[in-house]
Amino acid sequence: MERPLSPEAGAVAALRRFTSRPTARVERCDLCGVALAEDHQHLIEPANRRLVCACDACAILFDSPTSKFVRVPRSVRRLTAPAFSDAQWDALAIPIGMAFFFVNSTLGRVVAMYPGAAGAAESLLPLQTWDELVPADSPVRTLRFDVEALLVNRVTRTPSAALRDYLVPIDLCYRLVGVIRSEWRGFSGGTEAWTAIERFYAELDARAEDVGEAARA
Repeated sequence: MERPLSPEAGAVAALRRFTSRPTARVERCDLCGVALAEDHQHLIEPANRRLVCACDACAILFDSPTSKFVRVPRSVRRLTAPAFSDAQWDALAIPIGMAFFFVNSTLGRVVAMYPGAAGAAESLLPLQTWDELVPADSPVRTLRFDVEALLVNRVTRTPSAALRDYLVPIDLCYRLVGVIRSEWRGFSGGTEAWTAIERFYAELDARAEDVGEAARA
């Protein structure tokens, strides 16, 4: 079942945190108030998908079995082959060529989200469907619940450009949604939006480590 997310939904609330703060404002740890560098850590509260900014000390302190928070990892991995075949992607019936997938431990199922000019929309996939799509030996199986996602990109302005899929921290997915939401203009998005999207993926590539993924028919 597919539904647009309300402004109060945890994922969109996280998205708005990335896009609503003035650039001149100093970001602070949401847990202790200390000033943060631009590149800082995040924790997520899986029950409501709430992301919080954290200093290194709080990220370590609150990442424990007794905490309601889970630390969002930092590594970016790039699949050497697409995660889904064309037929599999078509079967998912996602209306655009960009989406991210993660296992929600609270719901006990896979959540698929795709960005748009108004924010993000969500589809829920039964774990059985996910198991049928993703082979047991796929690197996608190593995703940590709630905090890592498979980011699929099947859109490019350059026909010769290689389309890549990534295993990324969940906060980067929400950042991409924020980029599209803030920059998209009209039906096609406009030059500024696509430039921002391409910059986002260029930054991913600069950080990414390649991991194998067997192509499937």
